[in-house]
Amino acid sequence: MPKLLLIGQVTALSKVPIRTIRYYESLGLIESGRTEGGFRQFDQSVLARLAFIKRSQGLGLSLQEIGELLKVYDRGQLPCDDIQARLKNKIVEIDKQIDELLTLRTELGGILSGWENFNTLQAGTICPVIQKSNFE
Repeated sequence: MPKLLLIGQVTALSKVPIRTIRYYESLGLIESGRTEGGFRQFDQSVLARLAFIKRSQGLGLSLQEIGELLKVYDRGQLPCDDIQARLKNKIVEIDKQIDELLTLRTELGGILSGWENFNTLQAGTICPVIQKSNFE
């Protein structure tokens, strides 16, 4: 019979906080049984699932996406092709974010290079420097 782990043991071995483990369980990402006293018991395979969840999150996948991948795995299939497609999409998203950030950086640099100090309040204007650039 496989050794079952209590939630404290899972936390100690995985370095995932108890609260997070409970949250993952509520989302259906991991499963547990119960002792007669009502304590959660986990199969040792939970450690591999938690490691997969942590790594997938680190790569930018959402918990929803991770749940979909785990469902494929739970049906007895490897989700590697699906993971590859999702990671390629992440690269596209990152490239878009980089472009947006570079555009923002250029705009901020332009505002700062033409910075003027205003000493008096102007009606309807909170900061004339940034507001004038919106209307010119």
